Amino acid sequence: MKMRGKLADFSIDFKTGKQKISFILDTKIDNLDEIDNIEKLDIEAKKHREKRSLDANAYCWVLLGKLSEKMGISSKDIYIMEIKNIGVYEVLPIKEKAVDKFIEAWQNNGIGWPCEKIGKSKLEGYINIKAYYGSSTYDTKQMSSLIDSIVEDCKLQGIETATPEELERLKLEWK
Repeated sequence: MKMRGKLADFSIDFKTGKQKISFILDTKIDNLDEIDNIEKLDIEAKKHREKRSLDANAYCWVLLGKLSEKMGISSKDIYIMEIKNIGVYEVLPIKEKAVDKFIEAWQNNGIGWPCEKIGKSKLEGYINIKAYYGSSTYDTKQMSSLIDSIVEDCKLQGIETATPEELERLKLEWK
């Protein structure tokens, strides 16, 4: 069962000393007996984010295709350059002997998940890796930056793009 809501209360049970968290749910639970019979739950609470607009994603790939055609570079390579340009990444120290395996595993997340060695870590026997997150994880602000970057590159190449109003509509669909 997956639900949306917001944190309502946080307290401590004085009998057990354990923490208690209460939520206010956006939707009504029809069958309370079903919940009453559950003995243990795996619980995950995270900040809500709307799913990204498929129109915005599709438009990015249309523009990447046009850039690819104009520049003679694969749309995949341009996409990776754009991802690196936006710069949503983590610097991670990885054991030297595990670096290649880590990079391979990270990049298996998708084509927009590049990973690169950036040098020796302060930790003995470790290499620092810059691991970029793909746009599938981007919030509205990050995706807007990606779209703006791709549009700017298109303009520099003389490629026609959507009007500013149309671009704004695509970005707003992320909210």
